[in-house]
Amino acid sequence: MNHEKILILDFGSQYTQLIARRVRELNIYSEIHPYNKIPKLDDSWKAVILSGSPFSVRDKNAPVPNLDLIKSKYPILAICYGAQYLAKTFGGDVMASKIREYGRANLSFIDSSNKLLKGINVSSQVWMSHGDTIVKLPSDYKLLASTNEVTNAAFSCVKESIYGLQFHPEVYHSKDGQKLMSNFLISICNCKQDWTPDSFVESTISSLKLKLGSDKVVLGLSGGVDSTIAAVLLDKAIGKNLYCIFVDNGLLRKNEFEEVLLQYKGMGLNVKGINAKENFYSVLKDISDPEKKRKAIGSKFIDIFDQEANLIEDVKWLAQGTIYPDVIESVSVSGGPSATIKSHHNVGGLPDFMKLKIVEPLKSLFKDEVRRIGSSMGVDKNLLARHPFPGPGLAIRILGDITAEKVRILQEVDFIFISSLKSYNLYDSVWQAGAIFLPVQSVGVMGDERTYENVVALRAVESTDGMTADWVHLPYDFLAHVSNEIINKVHGVNRVVYDISSKPPATIEWE
Repeated sequence: MNHEKILILDFGSQYTQLIARRVRELNIYSEIHPYNKIPKLDDSWKAVILSGSPFSVRDKNAPVPNLDLIKSKYPILAICYGAQYLAKTFGGDVMASKIREYGRANLSFIDSSNKLLKGINVSSQVWMSHGDTIVKLPSDYKLLASTNEVTNAAFSCVKESIYGLQFHPEVYHSKDGQKLMSNFLISICNCKQDWTPDSFVESTISSLKLKLGSDKVVLGLSGGVDSTIAAVLLDKAIGKNLYCIFVDNGLLRKNEFEEVLLQYKGMGLNVKGINAKENFYSVLKDISDPEKKRKAIGSKFIDIFDQEANLIEDVKWLAQGTIYPDVIESVSVSGGPSATIKSHHNVGGLPDFMKLKIVEPLKSLFKDEVRRIGSSMGVDKNLLARHPFPGPGLAIRILGDITAEKVRILQEVDFIFISSLKSYNLYDSVWQAGAIFLPVQSVGVMGDERTYENVVALRAVESTDGMTADWVHLPYDFLAHVSNEIINKVHGVNRVVYDISSKPPATIEWE
């Protein structure tokens, strides 16, 4: 099934991924591409959205897209930098704002007769984030909305289907943002809204059958939602030609390897468990830098998969549970202008010696979409509700070098934290939770004796896709219970702290 697509051109905005999510929430497929790497355009593309940017259109090195093949063929929605670029390029004026316009604002005027603003409240709250202001629109452009501070908050082209917004409809603080996106995509672009979990499953299984044929595929399971759903999709497509490998890297949660391996076998997957703890501890010895830890773990995973693949006659493919945020954070939107946050062990290709092709059935999905796909296939809801867990495991929750003793301590701490969330009925209201072993020791008193032991941090966040996150206001009595349990039961810990940072500016993991 060929879905209609929305092209999002990325100029490096921190909100670009939110645009894609907003589009997909309307059951319309979207793809993000760098402004300077526009894909081949055909009739499957229905519209183009221009993102914001950390750049100013007045900068000498400002991003300049080539819109020649887009402008007259597809409807355009330009957001923030995108709107300023259109205004400046086609005859308007953009100047530095007297003050940086950032945060909440309210519309003070709208042209309610325009399709884009139909049903939008005249005083609707919007989110501003820009240092420049459009002081004059091009001659053939029309004003659609203003705030008290920003005259040209929204506009359209009289002759073409082009719309510009100075504010960010994709950000949740823009109260009518999704209504505005719906107006553009459905009322103006006439999109069909056919991007659904069932349609994804159907089309993905069909494409996997066509792509893989009777080839054998090896897949590294991690115990998490992503690799599990990838395995279920592949199992439906190629059955026993899928060979799953579940590796105990010594960095999983307490008892996770044994419990999850049984669960996989109960699902009917063709899975093999491998104890490789010492292999990973060996390559991680004395490594403290988080990027080096990720690379070492990724390299060792590849070594193990190569060894196991060689035991399978004629295996040709390596499957991975890579999802969209992994790709975005690792390679800056396919080499685009966004900042690289961190590398992911399952992104970036394979070394030359590993003669396997890669298949990534979830590469276009956000985390919540993966869960919906799993639900549509009947995957156990308890498995789907599991919190995300980093690919490198506890290695990036232990700040500094890795030792078996630090892993033991953190596994015990994590077990108490997660078990307590479940017993207090808080687990399902948290998107991700875990514990971090800090490279800090502190003085304490236990009994009548002085102690000098380790400090651990607890982290719990709420989110929809991991691209942004807020810390969870866990009850004080719960935190007191968990802290007491950890300090009394985990030898080597005498202090517990709680992380109250949001993303951004922090990331969910500490490394």
